[in-house]
Amino acid sequence: MRTPVRSPLADLRARLPQLMLRDQHRLRRRIDGAQKMRDAGRRAKATEEIAADVDAAERRAARRRAAVPAITYPAELPVAQKRDDILAAVRDHQVVIVAGETGSGKTTQIPKICLELGRGVLGSIGHTQPRRLAARTVADRIAEELGTELGDAVGYKVRFTDRSSDDTLVKLMTDGILLAEIQTDRLLRQYDTLIIDEAHERSLNIDFLLGYLKEILPRRPDLKVVITSATIDPERFSAHFDDAPIVEVSGRTYPVEVRYRPIADPDDPSADPDRDQIQAIIDAVDELGREAPGDVLVFLSGEREIRDTADALQKHFVRQRGVTEVLPLYARLSAAEQHRVFQAHRGRRVVLATNVAETSLTVPGIKYVVDPGTARISRYSHRLKVQRLPIEPISQASANQRKGRCGRVSEGVCIRLYSEEDFESRPEFTDPEILRTNLASVILQMTSLGLGDIAAFPFVEPPDRRNVKAGVDLLHELGAIDPAEQDPRKRLTPLGRRLAQLPVDPRLARMVLEADKNGCVREVLVIAAALSIQDPRERPADQQQAADERHRRFADPTSDFLALLNLWNYLREQQRELSGSAFRRMCKNEYLHFLRVREWQDLHGQLKQVAKSLGVTLNTAEAPPDRVHVSLLAGLLSHIGLMDAEKGEKKDKQRRGQEYVGARGARFAVFPGSSLFKKPPRWVMSAELVETSRLWARINARIEPEWIEPLAGHLVKRNYSEPHWSKKQAAVMAREKVTLYGVPIVADRPVNYGRIDPALSRELFIRHALVEGDWETHHRFFHDNRALLDEVEELEHRARRRDILVDDETLFDFYDERIPEDVVSGRHFDSWWKAARRSDPDLLGFEKSMLINETADGVSEADYPDAWQQGPLSLRLTYQFEPGTDADGVTVHVPVQVLNQVRPDGFEWQVPGLRTELVTELIRSLPKQLRVNFVPAPDYARKVLDRVAPRTEPLLDALERELTAMTGIPVAREAWDPSRLPAHLRITFRVTDDRKRTLGEGTDLDELKRRLAGKVRGTLSKAASTIERSGLREWTIGELPRTYESSQAGYDVKAFPALADEGDSVAVRMYETEAEQRRAMWLGTRRLVLLNAPSPVKLIQSRLTNQGKLALSHNPHGSVAALFDDCVTAAADRLIAEAGGPAWNEDAFRALYDRVRADLHDATAAIVAQVERILAEAHEIDRRLRGTASLTLVPALTGIRGHLGTLIRPGFVTATGWQRLPDLPRYLRALQVRLDKLPENPGRDRMLAHQVEVLEQEYEQALHRLHPARRDDEAARQVRWMLEELRVSLFAQQLGTRFPVSDKRIRKALAAF
Repeated sequence: MRTPVRSPLADLRARLPQLMLRDQHRLRRRIDGAQKMRDAGRRAKATEEIAADVDAAERRAARRRAAVPAITYPAELPVAQKRDDILAAVRDHQVVIVAGETGSGKTTQIPKICLELGRGVLGSIGHTQPRRLAARTVADRIAEELGTELGDAVGYKVRFTDRSSDDTLVKLMTDGILLAEIQTDRLLRQYDTLIIDEAHERSLNIDFLLGYLKEILPRRPDLKVVITSATIDPERFSAHFDDAPIVEVSGRTYPVEVRYRPIADPDDPSADPDRDQIQAIIDAVDELGREAPGDVLVFLSGEREIRDTADALQKHFVRQRGVTEVLPLYARLSAAEQHRVFQAHRGRRVVLATNVAETSLTVPGIKYVVDPGTARISRYSHRLKVQRLPIEPISQASANQRKGRCGRVSEGVCIRLYSEEDFESRPEFTDPEILRTNLASVILQMTSLGLGDIAAFPFVEPPDRRNVKAGVDLLHELGAIDPAEQDPRKRLTPLGRRLAQLPVDPRLARMVLEADKNGCVREVLVIAAALSIQDPRERPADQQQAADERHRRFADPTSDFLALLNLWNYLREQQRELSGSAFRRMCKNEYLHFLRVREWQDLHGQLKQVAKSLGVTLNTAEAPPDRVHVSLLAGLLSHIGLMDAEKGEKKDKQRRGQEYVGARGARFAVFPGSSLFKKPPRWVMSAELVETSRLWARINARIEPEWIEPLAGHLVKRNYSEPHWSKKQAAVMAREKVTLYGVPIVADRPVNYGRIDPALSRELFIRHALVEGDWETHHRFFHDNRALLDEVEELEHRARRRDILVDDETLFDFYDERIPEDVVSGRHFDSWWKAARRSDPDLLGFEKSMLINETADGVSEADYPDAWQQGPLSLRLTYQFEPGTDADGVTVHVPVQVLNQVRPDGFEWQVPGLRTELVTELIRSLPKQLRVNFVPAPDYARKVLDRVAPRTEPLLDALERELTAMTGIPVAREAWDPSRLPAHLRITFRVTDDRKRTLGEGTDLDELKRRLAGKVRGTLSKAASTIERSGLREWTIGELPRTYESSQAGYDVKAFPALADEGDSVAVRMYETEAEQRRAMWLGTRRLVLLNAPSPVKLIQSRLTNQGKLALSHNPHGSVAALFDDCVTAAADRLIAEAGGPAWNEDAFRALYDRVRADLHDATAAIVAQVERILAEAHEIDRRLRGTASLTLVPALTGIRGHLGTLIRPGFVTATGWQRLPDLPRYLRALQVRLDKLPENPGRDRMLAHQVEVLEQEYEQALHRLHPARRDDEAARQVRWMLEELRVSLFAQQLGTRFPVSDKRIRKALAAF
């Protein structure tokens, strides 16, 4: 049978169990890798390299095995007597609990028992201690007992010091060092045995280690764990490790006498009430000095107490001329100083130690203990929400541990500086640190150590889940962890990593780190230390007012934190000037608690040292208060408050305090003891919130809301509303509301919405900026596109349709297809377009065809012209499609300079695009019985327009002719009702000045001309300023042109010059129309002639009879002279008319003047004779009217008197005219006849008067519609005389009329003008 050939790799694998654990793991993985190699050559080479490494590892293991020293045990130690039990337990079980009193030797002997078992060769024996001092001294002691140099077989590793090597078999270290090593060695492969010493202390690190070890033991079956504990509840550890065996080791103990000596004994009337702790310690040491010789161990709570007590004792011994040695013992002492405690000495010794000497170290030769009963114990304050280090009473178990320190060598005495009742009332055990610590701190440490999820971690005593959540929330608030991160190893932020290195409450640590950034570390360290202790300011119940007066010196109206800083500076100043005892007295007198002041100073020193070790820089210059408060705010983000201005009445506010809205809906008020109580600011932050009668905020400061957001960026909730396009910003903006835990820190801030909702911002940008054009930009495509859109929109206005231009969605889709997703604002667009237009400059350009809907066929721009041509005038047209507005439809823009030249002719035809609709609506305005002949109206409208030539004749003339021709149905002019036309079919005339400002507008051109006559005249005068003259009394103007033309503001201005009558002179003025010119020229010529001709009045007056004079005296002019002037004027009119009218040059005027002057006397005399008869007749009528008193006839008589007044009025001679003057007597006689007939038949008179009145009203309305210049035209005057003749025919038919007259004839004449 052949022997199977083993591979070289299998041989190497078989050698692994004899190697060190780390080498085993490393080389096993390499062998596995080599076996997977397919290439034989590469595998052989790898095997060769692994074999060399295995050889080296074997040599290393052999060297360690050979280094194991000879092991002996001091027979007097109790643990030596239990050696076999411990050996068997460790050999047979993975976890063993060794319980024994301090001094039993378990700390120094168990590592040796493990060495004896062969442990420590394949991996080191790791031995943890709670304190650095213990780790150093224990390593020293074991090395000494094994007879080796420290750092060889036995070494230690503490923070900043490593006295171990690869050959170290037993490695002492602090539990924190072992936790740190977990980071790089997850399964702790460098150790084959771990001894967790002083587990009863239940520090956070010990609980971490015990939990972590429970997790990894199943994966490390070769690892042995020994847990040593004082005899305090070892069963809890056993249960944690699945009922691991407990080995009890009794300590060497002698009887200890306990004496209770309270510092201030209320039962002793002779006791000094002012005695303090230092004096009590001196008294206790003196008392023990009277006992048998032996060293004294005094327990104190901190370095400063040790130093103060040492000073006091040394001075006391000097005064007593004693040789007692006083030695301090605390962690920060140098190794040499610490070692002195363990060296042999002569004489008496007093050792002043912190609670490091309670269990970790056994100080040799101790026979007496002085126990003040206090220790500095880390504890989380739920009230302050910070981790504090208060000095507080120790538990009974700790007191008994201290007592046990003096029963090791002989009988001892323990003096307790408190009463027996106090001892009995204390808790039995000290709470585990995890129950005393802010879980935020625990979670932070666990996360930084990579220990995983706290909820799943196997703690000896797991914390409450609610507290775990509160801890996670606080760390998130401080920015230390990111809860959203799924991987626990990545959950810690860089800030959190730094916070984990500061051994203070995370809130305070956050303040310190922020202070480092803001350059105010010095101030913040003072405040942070103050927040970790009880307030040093005392306020005794019977002296509250005095205490408040003293403390008010330090107050700051805006900040209680600054008051602490002021107090600190004051204390430092006083301490420099006063001796120790004087300083203590000053504190008492000024209501300051001396021990708390000292505690504050101690803690500040520790914080300062830790901060420096982390590279935090202390500022030398004083920091501004704002920076201090910003730094504090970083740790108090959930302690902010906003004043609730609406809550509570004024009286209630004064009594109960102004209410604030705080985090998560909390409502609180500033505590009355705060300096902010009387003048509460709008925003506060508070160090603590305390609930008594209500929730009070203690230790407050005013803050600015703008400080909060930069610190709380990861916490704030942002709500956005009203996203809208901002033309000014060229971006989509929104209103932002920022809240922190429900408190609004920003109420209504405009923000750029592009980064918040890019999709919506892009859509709004395209819709508003590009589609609607609400953007100021220089891009050429944009302006070209807007111009095209304006053209098509203008066509819509002209055609009065909303379906020509494509809708906004079409334009949106055009841009949407071409613009990238990340373009959300004007700035983004500019950046993209700068590059995009180089490759495709027409990418975003519109074409007109794409902007016009397919349904808009048949709409032609030619049908909606830009200008209206009337002779030489070209008038701009605009179009408005806004039903209901004044200018809806077509508007003709008429410059005021040419208004007098524009005629209404042709405008009634409208523009071609609206002409069919206009004719259709005119047909529909006909009465129904007529309208039915022209149905459907639109078809008739189109046919009519096909048969006519627009604007060559009046529209209604053409319509009447063509409709009659097409149907045989005559259409009368009165049948049309233009008032029923829609407003947009009436052309609007808008008159503008040379600055394009509107002077007036309307649909009636003549009415507009009347309204703006003054403006027009002023414009014409301005244009013809070289021709106009005034103050003329003779013809000195050469020839007066019939028309004046010039160019003004780009328009051809046309005016009509004439002489104007100005009373005592004449002037040359410009008129808008020829009609105005004719009227003015007649009056002006007449005035100039009469100014120069001699008056015939005196001669005519001298020839009058008395009867004539009497008749003329009854005139309406007010004087005979005025009547004669009227007669002369009428005579001049007759002579000028007979001479051919006004003259236009000097020669013609001279001839006219000569003719008038020659015949003026005779013509005036003839007219005066006529007037004499007329006035006599009028006087008779007036007499009869006054003589009639019948009430029935009053209305008729009033009408007659009114008519008489129109015939005979001031200026009636000239107004009536020489041609009509002979008819006046007949009109007056007709009145006489009417008066005769009136009493007989008043009803008939009334009927006839009404007939005349209706026609007179129509005449007045027609006159009103005429331009003022045309109201004196012959056609208008003719109707007036027709009405007079009608009166004659109705009331005195027997007198006869000058021409045939009737209602119908008068109305026809009215229609003609």
